[in-house]
Amino acid sequence: MFGKNFVKEMIDRSAENPADRRRFLKGASAAGLGAVGLGLLGTATAPAALAQDVTPEAESDLDAAISDSAILNFALNLEYLEAEFYSYAVYGWGLPSSLTYGKGRRGGVEGGHKVPFASKSIRQFATEIARDEYDHVRFLRTALGSAAVSRPEININTSFTAAATAAGLIRPGETFNVYASEDNFLLGAFIFEDVGVTAYKGAAPLISNKTYLGAAAGILAVEAYHAANIRTVLYDRGFAWDADAISAARDSLNGWIHNDQGPTVANQANIVPTDANGLAFGRTPGQVLNIVYLTPNVATSGGFYPNGVNGQLNTSA
Repeated sequence: MFGKNFVKEMIDRSAENPADRRRFLKGASAAGLGAVGLGLLGTATAPAALAQDVTPEAESDLDAAISDSAILNFALNLEYLEAEFYSYAVYGWGLPSSLTYGKGRRGGVEGGHKVPFASKSIRQFATEIARDEYDHVRFLRTALGSAAVSRPEININTSFTAAATAAGLIRPGETFNVYASEDNFLLGAFIFEDVGVTAYKGAAPLISNKTYLGAAAGILAVEAYHAANIRTVLYDRGFAWDADAISAARDSLNGWIHNDQGPTVANQANIVPTDANGLAFGRTPGQVLNIVYLTPNVATSGGFYPNGVNGQLNTSA
């Protein structure tokens, strides 16, 4: 469909540096995308043409540039954030220090305290999710062995306030304490869970080892269960509008993709965000970092990660 010169121009326009161009090619080749205006990953209707323009030499270079361990370490950074968020909410403390050391700069966690849960069911949901996220961190660290990265510095305090302000949930200058109530907690969880699902969906085509791919698929399924639970509860409790606003703010960080979906569409429940084929969409690592760094620009830190994430995949799109 598109010649090599056109593809090269598209890549040059879409990437800021050689590493970004390699990531673009890797994602495009794996997902078989060939149309401008469609996402790098997760678009089921894109024609499989661009992959034909990637030479075997380029594929070999890309495989070396983005290893399975790099992808799993990227996922580990996200799991650190989710595990800390839920652990503080349920127990009032974070991960044990034994699960936070590794390669790269180890950081602390700013903010976090126990949520005064008012309902037994939501407390139980939160407890189960906290256990799952703890297990994800432990599993990924075991799979990576000595290659596992450290927990990066995590900011829970000001990052949620910034996200809530961007979504219009609070006014500039006000503070959003995500642990102040179970409703605030659910809105904060909504930010993470949808991002986690799309992150694993987007990364899956880049994983070459079938064992790792199977593990990633297993984690993706768990994150999808979590996300559906959170979306359903928010809808049922009358917080669909707030979650829709968060979805719109999150979507604005993706540039020209615009495929995020809140718990309602056209005033109807939308518990499972899908495309026209009933498929979940994915995000590239760069797009995921746009959201957790809370910026639509190219960046290596910000938002929930004041000093950035550890590992090779650390730059937003």
